[in-house]
Amino acid sequence: MIVVTNRIPVSAGHEADFEDRFRKRIHLVDQSPGFVRHEVHRPRPMKMDRASGGWVPDLDAESFYEVKTWWRTFDDFVAWTRSESFREAHRDRPPPEMFAGANVLEIHEVFIGGDRPGDRPDDRAGEA
Repeated sequence: MIVVTNRIPVSAGHEADFEDRFRKRIHLVDQSPGFVRHEVHRPRPMKMDRASGGWVPDLDAESFYEVKTWWRTFDDFVAWTRSESFREAHRDRPPPEMFAGANVLEIHEVFIGGDRPGDRPDDRAGEA
């Protein structure tokens, strides 16, 4: 399995517009062969406050939205990048000021994973 992560730095004040764009387009990928799932992660920069022992907002941290898609194979992902649904998802580019810098695309291969006990298919195999 392949996980593709697009880390996107969104400028302050543009978060709502950025999220709205994704809400309108995210399902363009759903029917692609080899597609497994997707998630869009909203940044929540936090740091440990040593004095209080609690978590507090980290106002100085650089933060990114993360758009993650899971694919059966790398070839499935590449095929999507050459598809009409990919072109549709990337039409009408947003204004440059929406972004605080360049995005970073990362591709990882899952070599080990896990689910909560009881949620794995093999845990339920004996259930009637």
